[in-house]
Formats: sequence, C-alpha cells, structure tokens
Amino acid sequence: MAAAAEEEPSYIDYETFLDPGFTPSAFANTLVLSTNNPNDTPLDLSTPLSKVLFDAQEIDSHIDLLTTRSSVPLLTHTKEQTDASTRIISEIDGQVKSLNESYKQLEKEVIQKHAEADEVRQVASRLWETLKLGRAVGRSLQLGRQLEVQHSEISSSGPAAAGRKEDHRALVRCAHTILSLREILDHKEPGEEGHGLDRVNAIKSLQDSVIAPIERSVRSTAEQIIREFAIGSATGTATFAQSEEIKARIVSAMFTLYLISPTSGVKADKWTPQLLLQALETYLRNALQSSITSLARSLGTLPSLDRTLAEVAARCQNLVALEIILDSTKAPAHPLYSHVKHGAEKSNLLQPLLAYLETGSLPSYFWRSMASSLSTRVVEIVNRGGVSARTLKTNRSSVGDAIRECVIKGSQPPSTVAVAKGKGLRPESEKSSWDREVAVMVGSVVGNLGR
Repeated sequence: MAAAAEEEPSYIDYETFLDPGFTPSAFANTLVLSTNNPNDTPLDLSTPLSKVLFDAQEIDSHIDLLTTRSSVPLLTHTKEQTDASTRIISEIDGQVKSLNESYKQLEKEVIQKHAEADEVRQVASRLWETLKLGRAVGRSLQLGRQLEVQHSEISSSGPAAAGRKEDHRALVRCAHTILSLREILDHKEPGEEGHGLDRVNAIKSLQDSVIAPIERSVRSTAEQIIREFAIGSATGTATFAQSEEIKARIVSAMFTLYLISPTSGVKADKWTPQLLLQALETYLRNALQSSITSLARSLGTLPSLDRTLAEVAARCQNLVALEIILDSTKAPAHPLYSHVKHGAEKSNLLQPLLAYLETGSLPSYFWRSMASSLSTRVVEIVNRGGVSARTLKTNRSSVGDAIRECVIKGSQPPSTVAVAKGKGLRPESEKSSWDREVAVMVGSVVGNLGR
C-alpha cells in the first residue's frame, strides 16, 4: 500500500496537514494571500475555495482507492479483532458470573445480617431512650408527690392540719425538692436527663398544676416570714424562747429563698441569691418608709415624737438583729452549684446583702437613708410655717437630744439576740461608734430648722 502511494505521488502537501502546529485559520489565511494581492478590493475567494474543494475530492478519491486495493487485509484484521473480542467476552462472562455468585453469598451472609443487626440496634436504642424518659418521668412525678406532701407540712391551717404546729423547716425541704425537679426539667439537651420531658403531657400537667403553684406559695410564705420579722417593738422585746423561734423561722425562710433563686442561664461564678436579696431589701425599704412617714408626721405634732422615736428605734434594733443573724448564718450548699467553691467573703448571708446594697452595715444604711429623706420633709414643715414649724424650732434642742438617743438605742442589738464572739457592741464605746449616724440624723432635722 505504501509502494502504491509512492508510485502515484500526490500534489497535496501531507506534511503541512500532519504538522502538530497546524491551524485551519492560519492555513486559510496563507491560501488566500497566495492567490490574491493584499491591496485588491474586494478579495477573490473563489480560487482558494476551489483549491480546498479539489484537495478534499483528491483525498476522498485516494481513500477510496486505498480501501479498494487493501480490502482483504482490512477484512482479515477486522475478523481477527472480532474473534479476539469474542474470546475475551467468553472469559469475562465466567468471571462475572462467579463474582455475582460471590456477591450474593456476601449479601446473604453479611449485608442482610448487618441490616437485621442495624434494625435491632435501632430498636434497642429507642427502647433505651424510652426507658430513660420513663425513669425521668417517674422520678419527676415522685418528686412532685413529695413536694405536695412537704408543702402540706408547712401550714398548720386546714382540717388535716388541725392541732399541728407550723413546720417552717418544711420550706427548706420544699426548696431542695424544687431544685431536684429543676435539675431534671431544666436540662433538656440531648443526652441529659430531662431531654424529651417537655413533650410528655403528664410532666406539663405536673409543672402547671403542682410545681409552679407550690413554688409560688413557698416563695410567698418565705417572703412573708421575712416581712414579719420583728424581735423588738416600742412596747418591749420578745422573750429568749420567742426570739429563738423567730430566728429559726427567718433562717428557714432565708435558706428557702436562697435555694430557689433563679439559676437558669446564670453562670455559677456570677450567681447571686436574687430572691433572698430582693426580700431583704423590701424588708429594709418597708422599715425605712414606715419610719420616715411616722417620724415626719410626729415632727409636725411633737407630743407623739417620743412614741414614734421608740418605734423607729425598735425597727432599727430589728435590723441589728437581722444583721447579726445574717452574719452568723452560713450560706447553705447549693445542690446545682455544688462544684463551685465560694470564697471566704461569701461564707455567710450578710456579705452578699451588703454588697447588693453597697453599704458597710444595715443600721448605718438605715439611718443615712432615713436622714436623706427626712431632710426634705423637715424643709416642707418649715416652709409651711404655722404652729408646727414654730414649735419644732422652739424645741430644736430637745428634739435633737431625742433623735440622738433614738439612734444610739436603735443601734444596740436586742437583749435576747446573742452577738457573735468578737463582734459584740460595748455600751461605752457604742456611743462613739455611731457618732456619724447621730450627726447625720440630728443634722437632717435640726440643721434644716434655720434660726
């Protein structure tokens, strides 16, 4: 075939078309320029086009000639390729069949068993989740029932509690049970004990009809105990036994509010007993407001001043007693924050309150806050004029002395309240200890009377 090609040379330049760098556009451009003058307008494209068509016909004729002369070798080569392909396919068919049989055996022994095992795993996993959910539901319901029983022990009212004494310690027991319920119900993330409980109707009913009402009741009862705290009054002081009972009740109330203060979303190192601090602040504010109102009224009617100052002193003595109780009461361990170790400054219940109020002591806060509000009231009395203002100015010396004695007396702890060792207030030194508070209180009244 090569010899025939050499015997019949072609004018076609095969080397050009076989060149790896051949590009149709460059070949066409060369062909046009070789058959035209670049300066002619328009260019004659029929000549180069005819040449290309003629070359294509020549190549087609050459292909037809070669295939005609070499038909036998081509058919022989094709037959050999077909026979080789047939032999290869027959060999591959046997191997593919063997592979399919092996796969079926593998599917039967491994894949199907794995699918069955995976189903068993899913069933076991769901059973385990159901078991955990059932245990959590059971524990929550048990704690809810326990909370109901403990709550019934708090109050001595009702036919079932007839003749039974109030058990204020049940408040603390209720608080611990509420925390146990929070430990379950507030941990809802996957893997935690309370996961999925919010979708259980029994738990929703438990929260709405048992936990929430009892928690409100426990909080209300504890806050009421703190509001009613009073060891001394203008007419006298409670006995030692009564004082001990009052102290035990308020400690139980404070522990309760300390424990049930909100914990959700609060970091352990930033947590404070919010409910306790608010209740104690409310008690202090009420004592202040009552004292300011009654003292301002008595300054306008001096005959009632002595009785009012006795009441104010008694309220401050109650604050002194409260401060002593807070100072001697160690903060209870919080079950939800048991892993956090608080510093020495948080070892009792007094320091968080002083930090919250930004003061050094409750009596000092009481006298200074009252003095700042009393100044305005005295100025109002003086500006109104009349008999009240003239009487108050005339008796400024005796009023100042009475206020001074009230501050000193009110800053003393009640006789039935034991002061912690090393923190006692000695009568001789106490007068000088409260000189600043005396000066502030006397100045708020006498200093605003003018001349």
